[in-house]
Amino acid sequence: MRTGLLFLLSCGFLAAQSAEPAKYTGPGSCAAPSCHGGVQARTDTSVMQNEYSTWVVKDKHTHAYEVLKGRVAVRMAKMLGFNDAVSAPRCLACHAVDAPKEQRAPNFTDISDGVSCELCHGPASNYLGSHMSGEWKKMSAQQKAATGYLDLHDPVKRTEQCLTCHLGTQERNVDHELIAAGHPDLYFELASFQQAMPMHWKDPIDKDPWFEIRSFAAAQGAQLAKQLDRVARNATTGIWPEYADLDCFACHHSLTNAENSWQQERGYQNRKPGNPPWQLSRFVVLRQVLGEVDPGSRASLETSINQLYAGVTALNGNKANVANQAKALSETASKLAQTLATANYDQARASRIMKAIANDADYISRQGERAAEQALMSVNATYNAVAAKSRPGNDAAVRNAIRGLFQQLDNPSAYNAPKFAEAFKALGGMLP
Repeated sequence: MRTGLLFLLSCGFLAAQSAEPAKYTGPGSCAAPSCHGGVQARTDTSVMQNEYSTWVVKDKHTHAYEVLKGRVAVRMAKMLGFNDAVSAPRCLACHAVDAPKEQRAPNFTDISDGVSCELCHGPASNYLGSHMSGEWKKMSAQQKAATGYLDLHDPVKRTEQCLTCHLGTQERNVDHELIAAGHPDLYFELASFQQAMPMHWKDPIDKDPWFEIRSFAAAQGAQLAKQLDRVARNATTGIWPEYADLDCFACHHSLTNAENSWQQERGYQNRKPGNPPWQLSRFVVLRQVLGEVDPGSRASLETSINQLYAGVTALNGNKANVANQAKALSETASKLAQTLATANYDQARASRIMKAIANDADYISRQGERAAEQALMSVNATYNAVAAKSRPGNDAAVRNAIRGLFQQLDNPSAYNAPKFAEAFKALGGMLP
């Protein structure tokens, strides 16, 4: 084992000093007990050194490739004209580390490990050795990035990296065609997803006790920026309108008699009846976070979002205008994400944010099931962070109310906005 480790170290140092492009080495290169394959988490080192063990045993990402062998995936592949899902580049892009052959190091074995280390942290050949040495701590962020390493300590960068699959890019995307074939619609909320994962990293809570709230807030800006990038991309080069950008359940909802329709009772606000609504789930929470941290920016952003909304939902709208507006707004949202990442947070601010989200139930619920889901995940994650430090006396009642709201979203097609809004506002009155 010692000889093997020395070999990895020497290879890593040589690669880091060479001009060779970074290559993928596979998760096995991280699995030594003295690296990231330990059984117990260590507290005397900068990392826990059991990251690989946690991932391989507990992390859902390890099953990403196996999903492609399932009945639904087989059916999807047939519908989409693929030979099979396990060999389709479109599927493998997010379900495995499907590196081109020229980017695979000799010790890269196969892709059946699913979503492993390097899909999140970058191809490891040029940093594999150096990051295990004392030299790593002396290297600047730019030097580390030059090796191919993706530093995910920054909550904005962490969110952006997650979104390469959980929202998509030009190369990786889940569009309406894929959803119609059976792929789940994509949704993401950083704090909720992290709380649901087996944590294999250390956040700086000793220096920043409210880092979880900081991450949650910054992620809202990063999410909107990437959604706006997708809108601009689709309006420029893709199918337009791309229905995956819109509110699925505005069309895919349970129909009823007109007199019993809450959709028609509510009306259509800033769009014509029949025009498909843009899905604003990645804006509704950010709206309230900014209301607490930067009210001036909230007002400006909201005006611009409403203008873009009109363009996105318009039938036979001007695609060029939509693309230009979305690009400009993406830059604004990216800057706001950085603002939120550097703001001050404490228990009082966290409480005000989650209450503001719940008390905005009427607006949020009108934006559709995905917006309601995003808001509820956000309140739940924020409450978990607050309650972990000071558990309220009505904790059981709050958690029961949250469970009840999630149950309302179990069948998205049966979503009822007025019913959700009433219960969400009641939850707001219970929050600490």
